[in-house]
Formats: sequence, structure tokens, C-alpha cells
Amino acid sequence: MKIVDIKIHVLKSPLAEPFAFSQGWVRQRSATLVEVLTEEGITGWGEAFAQGLEPPEIAAAAVQYALKPLLLGANALDTEVLWHKMYHATRDFGRKGSVIAAISAVDIALWDIAGKTHNVPIHVLLGGAFRTRVQPYATGFYRVNGQGESARLADEAIRHHDAGFRAMKVKLGYGVDDDIHCMKAIGAAIDGRGITLMIDTNHAYGRAEALRLGRALERYNLRWYEEPVAPEDLRGYAEMRDKLTMPIAGGENEHTLFGYRDLFAANAVDIAQPDLCSCGGISAARHIVTLAQAHGVAVNPHVWGSAIAQAASLQLIAALPVAHHSLFAQEPLLEYDCSSHPFRQQLITQPIQQRDGWVSIPNGPGLGVELDRSIIERYRVAG
Repeated sequence: MKIVDIKIHVLKSPLAEPFAFSQGWVRQRSATLVEVLTEEGITGWGEAFAQGLEPPEIAAAAVQYALKPLLLGANALDTEVLWHKMYHATRDFGRKGSVIAAISAVDIALWDIAGKTHNVPIHVLLGGAFRTRVQPYATGFYRVNGQGESARLADEAIRHHDAGFRAMKVKLGYGVDDDIHCMKAIGAAIDGRGITLMIDTNHAYGRAEALRLGRALERYNLRWYEEPVAPEDLRGYAEMRDKLTMPIAGGENEHTLFGYRDLFAANAVDIAQPDLCSCGGISAARHIVTLAQAHGVAVNPHVWGSAIAQAASLQLIAALPVAHHSLFAQEPLLEYDCSSHPFRQQLITQPIQQRDGWVSIPNGPGLGVELDRSIIERYRVAG
């Protein structure tokens, strides 16, 4: 299964209405898609995570100039061998960030090829499906003005409920007082509707503010408190776990088994959130899941990319063991980004959608989805 070419597709689409998370304003949606072609004609697709403030060209350059020369002529089915080859070749200038995102994209594409070669979904190659469907949670509640948007956010919560979501993640980090005010409005709007809430501050605060916010929101019985402090502040994470009652989540800005080794050793999180398009791909996610299992930490993937990111995450979620086995164990959820994103619904011929509060795991070969090349051509940036 010789690799004969690797194509990189950078997609961009300006937002009609920019929105903010705590670290800045998102003015466009972008994606770095990787297409791995083999001599036998089987093609695999992957994606490098481009968070809202990250130029997608960074990961694209890493694929083109650092990874592609290593992989041409290699056996596409050597997923573990090629992961280590890419990692060791870039170790002195990679290890985290966009270079690992580039490795992630290639690795996901290789797993897509493996599934198509064996005519099975990736979760079968990962050992089988613990579940065939997953409950999604709505990620949203971004700001369009900044502060003072509690009424609009409360209305958004009702819209998500009416659309079928029973779990929602609220973006906070716009000032502790404003955060508290917004949560009061959202809590009042959904009272009695059976909705589970999570919060995510995207590491907007230091330890004192993060603790103040967490203590003020303990009455909401949150599923988790995500990225309360900076990803480098592992002791701060551990302090949040010691002093707050809700589970602490993090890891979307952590990478590979090496980064997660340190995260778990610090007792930093109750819930690990690797992003498959950033952590090192499916191969790295396997390493991370094993580490998490050994430390009694739950895994719930972070998802903010295109339909490829969604599909890859669903394949992993299908094969995820629960962290704490019981008759009524807490199951992983699918992060379902509800912000404007043309590469999510339009990119594949059968969009991933929730129905009656559930999302089915794709059961086709590889990622289980088929791309619409006209959408790639429509949004691709010439380079």
C-alpha cells in the first residue's frame, strides 16, 4: 500500500458575523485537510486542527515540507511505524502545536486508508465498538459583542433545547462577574428542562479568578469545568481539583502521550480532552486513552473542526472504554459545535447530525464518510 502523493487543501470562509471566545475574535472558519493517495488507488483524508486564531497555513507547511518527504514510498498501513517516524523527525522543532497537528492530519488519513483497505470502520481496527451511538452536547454561547449578552445567551440555550440537545457547554472567560451573570440567566431559562451544563473558560483566568468562578457556579451541578487555567499551569489544575466540587477537564491544548503523561502525573484533570486533529491523530489518541485508563481519568475528545474531525472523533468514541466501569457508567459525549462552519455540514455527502438527542457512529469503511470535492474546490485557498 505505497504512498504516492500527499495533497494539502487549505480552506477558508469569512464569517458574516464574527464571534469571540475568551482568547480573541474568530473572523473566519478555516481547515487544513490532508489527502493521502496510494498506488492502489485508495485515498485517505485527515485534518489538522486550526483553532479560531491559528493560520491554517502553519500546519499545511509542516505537512508539505517536513512530513511529505518522509512518507512518499512508505507503506500506508504502517500507521504506528509512520507515526513514530514523523514524530522523531520533527522532535527538535515540533512536539506541540501546529507540527503535531500536521502529524495528526496525516495519521488520521492513514487510518482512513487502513479502514478502507480492510473494508471496516476505524473503530473495528481499534478493537470494536463499545457503543453505536453517542449523546451530543451543544458547544456555543460565543459572544458577538463581548460582555452584557446574558439575555441573548439564555435565548440560545432554549434554541439548543428545542433542537434536541440535553447537554450544553457554555463559553465563559469574559470577566468573572459577567460570567456569573450570564450563567444565572441561562440557568433560569432552562430550569426544569433536564439539561446538563458544562463551562469552558479557554484558560482566561489565573488561579484566584478561576476558583472564584468555580465556587460561584457549584450550584449548577456542572458535568465539567473546562480549561480553568493556562494549559502550562499543571499545579493550578491540580489546585482546582482539590478546591472545587465539579470535575475538571482539559487537554485540548496538550499533545501526544508525552504531554498527557505529565498532565496525568500532576493529577490535573478528571476528564482528558484530546483533539484528534491536534494531539497526534488516532495513533496518539490510542496512547493517550491507555494512559488515561491506567490513571482512572475519563476521556472525552475535543472537537471543533470540520466534518472530518467529527467523523474521526466518532470513530474513537465508539472504541472508548469507560473510565470507571459500573452498570450505569458515565458515557462519553460528542462535542457538537453549533457555530457557523460551512466545512462541517457541507463537506460530506451525508452530514453528521443529531436526531432525537443522539448521533449514530458512522459504520462505513475508514472514517465512514464521503467528501464532496466541490466544497473543497469552493473554499480552497490557492497556494
